Amino acid sequence: MYLKQRVVENRLIGHPSQGIYKLVLSGQISKTAQPGQFLHIQVSATQDPLLRRPLSIAGINRVKEEVTIYYKVVGRGTDLLTRFKENDYISVLGPLGTGFTIPQKGELLLIAGGIGVFPLYSLIQAVDREQVKIHLFWGGENIDFLESADLKYILNTGVNLKISTMDGSLGHQGLVTDLLQAGIRDSGFADLNHNHLLAAAACGPKGMLKAAAEICLKNNIPLEVSLEERMACGIGACLGCVCTVKGEDGNLKRKRVCKEGPVLKAEEVVWDAKS
Repeated sequence: MYLKQRVVENRLIGHPSQGIYKLVLSGQISKTAQPGQFLHIQVSATQDPLLRRPLSIAGINRVKEEVTIYYKVVGRGTDLLTRFKENDYISVLGPLGTGFTIPQKGELLLIAGGIGVFPLYSLIQAVDREQVKIHLFWGGENIDFLESADLKYILNTGVNLKISTMDGSLGHQGLVTDLLQAGIRDSGFADLNHNHLLAAAACGPKGMLKAAAEICLKNNIPLEVSLEERMACGIGACLGCVCTVKGEDGNLKRKRVCKEGPVLKAEEVVWDAKS
């Protein structure tokens, strides 16, 4: 169902060179939205461009009836989206897709690559922090990116945060999966995993997700991954965003990222499948 949502704010945050915006929408979508789902947003007041843009939900406030989106300007569509002002109305389809499982107890590992941290924000928000301890492993290009992607928000949540940057400007220099591997090795998570009190969720570039899946599966840690694919309709009709998965019977089949995903179990994804 297409809904008109009111713009509460739509502003550039952090370093202008990073082109990251925070968009807050007010409307009834907040009543049913879940962490890991996304919105299909019409980025201009006209039908040009025709296709909407899928953007992950980063925050849900049911009391204020607001949802928060972070997006990075990477092309014409997201550039057009920056032109919406406070109290404008945007046509939105959603919430769409299958979201994350929210753990009720134990510890949760979150692995984020770049702007893949955004859908994890809503998961952090939804978890009962008195029952679940969260460990976030987050990698980015440099400190400017991390600050622009709202590092301050993450610090305020009080999660156990480990950071990597490719240039070494903040935290570990190198890949975020290096941090994940070291964290699993040094933390004593094995006992938690044995008692089914450990889970993981990840979002980021495909290469990072594949590496995170290999690490987690090797250590018998159940992992959910949020996939990114180009989408057209957003509702599963066009089959433009399918991915290859392995069924319980061992046979390969296709799933729609916009419908059965974007969140899937890591062990079912066939990472090297030809599109």
